[in-house]
Amino acid sequence: MEDTSELWRTNPATLRDEVIDREALENILVTGCSPLERVRFLALLNRETEAFQEGFQLLADTPHRRELLLLLAQVLQRRYRWHEAAQLQEEALQLASTRVEEANVRHHIGRRLFDEARYRDAAAEFQWASDLYRVSGEHQAAERSTQAMQRSRQLQARG
Repeated sequence: MEDTSELWRTNPATLRDEVIDREALENILVTGCSPLERVRFLALLNRETEAFQEGFQLLADTPHRRELLLLLAQVLQRRYRWHEAAQLQEEALQLASTRVEEANVRHHIGRRLFDEARYRDAAAEFQWASDLYRVSGEHQAAERSTQAMQRSRQLQARG
């Protein structure tokens, strides 16, 4: 699989994923990618129905269940189905077996809470994620969570 890091990014102000190069992502879907990446790219391209259907079909057999649950939760978030997204994230949290995995799930939970405008709760999850990343030596990921925490606190202060 080719490097896709320049094709999409997370907007630091909204904490939502954005496509940078739509055409390249569409081409990857045609030329081939892993099933997990396919679900991610479909969601990024606002093809949520396809992403959701394909993702749920993969759940039974994938060795990447935790990551797939987080992707499906993101699709639900985009549809404002907060409770269902939270349920999938909680299941993903139960599957986390390392600090880094737990930090990743907590960061995703923070993003959902941020989308719900629950900025205080989001900041707490981002802080937790940052701490877990930091003690695991994942300093770049810790910084990303710290920045998301700061953004949450900034919006919380605005009331």
